[in-house]
Amino acid sequence: MFARFLKDESGATAIEYGLIAALIAVAIIGGATALGTSVNDKFTNVSGSIDGAGAADDSGS
Repeated sequence: MFARFLKDESGATAIEYGLIAALIAVAIIGGATALGTSVNDKFTNVSGSIDGAGAADDSGS
């Protein structure tokens, strides 16, 4: 009975698919986090440039 249990691989495929799905999810989350940080930095730079340009225009009037 124990030998038959060791040879049974019926659940192995489901576990493999689960591990693959988990790795894909981790990769997507990591990529989205990195992309989000980069986009946030770009918008912060643009916002600072716009604020700086507006302050220069107001002081010249």
